[in-house]
Amino acid sequence: MTDLTPNNSFLIAGIVFITIAVIGKSKLAFIEINPGFFGRVLALFFGISSLLYALGLLNFSAGTLDLLRTSLTEQIKQSISSINELLQRS
Repeated sequence: MTDLTPNNSFLIAGIVFITIAVIGKSKLAFIEINPGFFGRVLALFFGISSLLYALGLLNFSAGTLDLLRTSLTEQIKQSISSINELLQRS
């Protein structure tokens, strides 16, 4: 049997939260689930965020953030220079 890693835990939690958000009011054996509108929206938010984390889309390391920041600053500099060139031509 496989170990329950944090990635699997977030995947299972995401599926459970999405199920609660979609089904809403239901009765499962002796447990009645009735989250209401705010509970369903909150479950949808938690479900989507935990699924994204399980897929690795929200799992940023410090190196990734630094690389993203430098690439964004380079793109901004290039955009500003191209905008300045367009303004000088007109």
